[in-house]
Amino acid sequence: MIEKIIYNKLILGLILKADFKQSGIQFFTDDNDSQQLGYMNRPVGYEIKPHRHNLVPREVHLTQEVLFVKSGKVRVDFYNNEQEYLESRILFTGDVILLSDGGHGFKMLEPSEIIEVKQGPYCGEMDKVRFESVDEKLINLK
Repeated sequence: MIEKIIYNKLILGLILKADFKQSGIQFFTDDNDSQQLGYMNRPVGYEIKPHRHNLVPREVHLTQEVLFVKSGKVRVDFYNNEQEYLESRILFTGDVILLSDGGHGFKMLEPSEIIEVKQGPYCGEMDKVRFESVDEKLINLK
């Protein structure tokens, strides 16, 4: 299953559940998105020809990240760009999420391992604005 979290026509996140399965290749992002997320399911013997990537100038204005839940159970809280809480989702072992806009926070509901991929270079504290988490009594799980 694939789920898009959308607020005011803005995609805040895209969740690829661990049980997603399909033949071939599928990209869930548009060609013009600065972070690309795709899925491949190829049969034994299928070959991807050796290749390298060209140096192509790119301009990145917003850090986007992909998280892979290697183990555990994680709650993701979504916020708009005004830092207002919107809703939450639960991620389980094997789930993948692309966080593309808005704000987000996490609460580990079990001991969890997460692998993160994002654009670089990392600009330290210039890279993000930190703000208060939503009150636990206001959590809206969907």
